[in-house]
Amino acid sequence: MAKKTYDLLFKLLLIGDSGVGKTCILFRFSDDAFNTTFISTIGIDFKIKTIELRGKKIKLQIWDTAGQERFHTITTSYYRGAMGIMLVYDITNAKSFDNIAKWLRNIDEHANEDVEKMILGNKCDMEDKRVINKEKGESIALEHGIRFLETSAKANINIEQAFLELAEAILNKTPGRDPQENPESVVRPDRRNDRGTARQCCA
Repeated sequence: MAKKTYDLLFKLLLIGDSGVGKTCILFRFSDDAFNTTFISTIGIDFKIKTIELRGKKIKLQIWDTAGQERFHTITTSYYRGAMGIMLVYDITNAKSFDNIAKWLRNIDEHANEDVEKMILGNKCDMEDKRVINKEKGESIALEHGIRFLETSAKANINIEQAFLELAEAILNKTPGRDPQENPESVVRPDRRNDRGTARQCCA
């Protein structure tokens, strides 16, 4: 039998409106590539990338879901097995931000109760087209006790950090973790909120 090449397997899910850049975020993280051609994801797709965290090899199975409503029944079936969910909006698209509430309801309805969540405001390289300021993103994340980062798949801003932070949060909950390890090893600038934090991006 082949020897297992990893210690832990984490299943992550990317959700959000169509066109916000979920596939680009995934490709930037998995292949360090950026494709300017927009092709809408049909149903669901996934990539695998192995990372190392605190001496453990962690295999990330990252599912990229279609944002269109017609794929809703296919994609929601994948929520249940997810250990971490990234909810992506586009800082140049107000509707994708307004729909965060809808996506959070989907998580509540279909995902496990203890799933780790993170909100990503993508395309933060496009300052000239920005319609959602960073404070708005931080505010909604804080309100729901969720981690937040602004990202850019194109300029490779905070992409790796987002996945590592989410994986770290899951690792902190994983049974068998050394209890001597510091569960607050994720840097949290805002300590008033234990469950979530506002992050900086694009200084």
